[in-house]
This record gives sequence, structure tokens and C-alpha cells, in this order.
Amino acid sequence: MTETRTYHHGDLRRALLAAALEAIEEVGPTALSLRDLARRAGVSHAAPAHHFGDKAGLLSALAAQGFDRLAQALTATGDDLLEAGVAYVDFAVAHRAYFEVMFRPELYRADDGELVAARQRARAALGAGVAALPSDGAPADTERDALAAWSIAHGFATLWLAGALPARVGDDPREAARAVLRRLAS
Repeated sequence: MTETRTYHHGDLRRALLAAALEAIEEVGPTALSLRDLARRAGVSHAAPAHHFGDKAGLLSALAAQGFDRLAQALTATGDDLLEAGVAYVDFAVAHRAYFEVMFRPELYRADDGELVAARQRARAALGAGVAALPSDGAPADTERDALAAWSIAHGFATLWLAGALPARVGDDPREAARAVLRRLAS
């Protein structure tokens, strides 16, 4: 008699998302397959599709989770824009699989309600630091300032992850980001 391995997940959604993060770390988001994901989670090959519908549904849930975690990291910095930028870079480095999915809207359903709400929470958290910037007497353009802050932090994070920064920036992404972002705040 052969022994059959069976698994019971108290939270199959969490198990599948964790397996997806692991797979994305190894093969990237485009090479992710639901069949491999099922194998990693120890469930039938139909379980991921049954739970998320398809790969886009899974990646939508993963992107929403990533934006929520990013919002939490940004919110923890209060209204300190410099530290929000550092937290953004730190998030990208520490949670690369999320980061690789979050900014690839061709991979997921960009109109997914949970994803839209999570993206908005992250945007609002970044906006808190922008709103706290000192005024130089000119009318505030918080939308443009938020876009500038996001672009700089995102660009730095992307360059760091790609290994495209010069060696002289050091090997600590938080300190390197702080040094670069501080130059803009002075």
C-alpha cells in the first residue's frame, strides 16, 4: 500500500500567495505557472485556478498585498518624506517579489477593487510626506511633488535592484538611498 500525501491548509489563499512569492523570487513573475505554484503549496494543480481564477487573478491579489505592505511601511515614517523615500527603497529590496509584480500592470487586473484600494492607500501614505513639505510661498502642487518623490525613490530602488549603481554608493540600500534623497531635500 502506498502512502498518499495530503495537505490541509487552514488558509489556502495565504499558502498559495506565499508559494507565489517564493516562485517569483526564483523565476520572476512572467515565468510563474499555476501548476508549479500548486506543487509548491502541496495542493492539486486545479487549486490555484479554483481559488484565483487564473494567473492574472493571483497576481492581482499579490499586487494588492504588496501595495498594502508598502502603505504600512510608508505610514510608519509619519510625514517625513526623506524617511518615506528610504522606506520605499527598503521595501523594494526586502520584498523584491512584491515589487516586481506591483509595477507590472500588464500582469494583473489593474481594475481589481482590492488592488485599486491598496494602491490608493500607498499613494496616500506617500502623499502625507509631500503635504508636510515646507512652502516657499508658491501655491503647492502636491500631485506633481508626489509624482517627483515617487519617481526618485522608485528609480533609485529599480537601479539598486538591477545592480546598476556605482560601487561607491556602498552596500547598504537604506543608507545609500538616504544620502541620495537627502541631496534633494537640501
